[in-house]
Amino acid sequence: MKQLKQTQSLIIKTGLKNNSSILTKLIFFSALSPSGNLQYAQTIFDETTLKTSFSYNTMIRAYAHSIFPLKAIYIYNQMYGMDVKSDSFTYPFVLKACGRVSLQKREEEEKGVFGILIGRKGVEIHCRAFKEGFCFENFVQNSLIYMYGQCGLVDFARLVFEEMSDRTVAAWNTMISVYDGINDFESANLLFGLSPEKNVVSWNALIGRYVKVGDIEAARRVFVEMPERDVVSWNSVISGYVQIKDYKRALELFREMQISGVEVTDVTLTSVLGACAETGDLIIGREIHEFLKQKQLTIEGYLGNALVDMYAKCGSLDMARKVFDGMSMRHVSCWNSMIMGLAVHGYSKEALELFCRMEKKYEEAIPNRITFIGILIACSHKGLVEEGYYYFRHMTDKYRIIPDLKHYGCMVDLLSRWGKLDEAHHVIKTMPVDGNCVLWRTLLGACRVYGNVELAEEAFQNIVELEPPKDGDCVLLSNIYAELERWEDVERVRNVMTNLGVSKKPGSSQVEVK
Repeated sequence: MKQLKQTQSLIIKTGLKNNSSILTKLIFFSALSPSGNLQYAQTIFDETTLKTSFSYNTMIRAYAHSIFPLKAIYIYNQMYGMDVKSDSFTYPFVLKACGRVSLQKREEEEKGVFGILIGRKGVEIHCRAFKEGFCFENFVQNSLIYMYGQCGLVDFARLVFEEMSDRTVAAWNTMISVYDGINDFESANLLFGLSPEKNVVSWNALIGRYVKVGDIEAARRVFVEMPERDVVSWNSVISGYVQIKDYKRALELFREMQISGVEVTDVTLTSVLGACAETGDLIIGREIHEFLKQKQLTIEGYLGNALVDMYAKCGSLDMARKVFDGMSMRHVSCWNSMIMGLAVHGYSKEALELFCRMEKKYEEAIPNRITFIGILIACSHKGLVEEGYYYFRHMTDKYRIIPDLKHYGCMVDLLSRWGKLDEAHHVIKTMPVDGNCVLWRTLLGACRVYGNVELAEEAFQNIVELEPPKDGDCVLLSNIYAELERWEDVERVRNVMTNLGVSKKPGSSQVEVK
């Protein structure tokens, strides 16, 4: 990018800044090069009046593969509004963007009406492709299958597949993946058996299916027995180990991948950084960061988010903030990682200040339910009870986010920590979702601190009704009785432990050696 900016300065000085061919190449490098900068590409794109179908396609393609696929649809709408002629490259990119937006919303558990609207947008784009004579091209048809599958319109995807005059191996693989996506493994297996040709993508789809259902051993068997592997094969198995929380095996396989000489991708490093975050392996995390800097690769998108999350969870908040501030485009998940990292480590004031900054940049990232979990944790750690109530209402009033069990849990934790036991009890009893043992255990722990035996007994009784009590529950209630010198009740609780076969587990600590 440094060299590109120097070249661009020379272009301006020599009076070539209005050369359409040169501007197109500047946009292409900035948008799609691994060392490019999508925000910079957007700036060049916005400032030029010489927009061609190629420059529009470049931006749509870049955003479709980024963490901001919705922007690809905005640019497509702009292209259509400006009467710039679309071509056979436009539709595969924008249809992929529709599918990825739907997938992203589903992963964030916020699909709802938005997912339906994206499906309708996909149908609209399909109609335009049909009208302009592009919907019978293989790349467009494959993208239609993918888009309909991600939007939950599986019958439409199958209809496109059935109407294809020439079904490529890519079409078979895409349709199989659609069935895997809705857990219709019977239909997926049937198509897999009927597929006239199988390539590495076909076997990768099979690995992906086993990973999805958590059968990592079956995925590993397919991986070992594959006639050939590509980087996606390695990535799938590594992410599978991360998914089942076997972080040690994930990191071991990453080392094997490096020894085998397979070139790592953003997807590889994102999965490995996730494993580092959960295990606190700051050494490997730093190695990856140094690798990215040496290669002069842009730290943005999913990879940037993973790096911020890794540093934050490993307690290296200065580095997390440095990476965060160095990113030109931040997805909501990146803001969430930074806010959560600050909140969990007790930097409540900084977390709330960052949230205020996030609200001012509303167009960049809209707060979601995870954002407010971080905010409520920040309030809890600092004892900001009134602020906690404010943000709880703010979440509903401004962003129309319906609180779930985790949000109520944060409120119970906030109130319990700071001695508002009756208010915490009221929240549990009046919340519109069913409570769980975690909430009652939070209240029980606070009753020990503040010596409220009546509420402690009610909390313990509710735990017993929901599930067999754990050793910690019984010990907490026993200690409350002991502090009040109610020895008969202490004995009664210990008898309950004996009768239920609950034994006190010895405490333990973990240290890292070498």
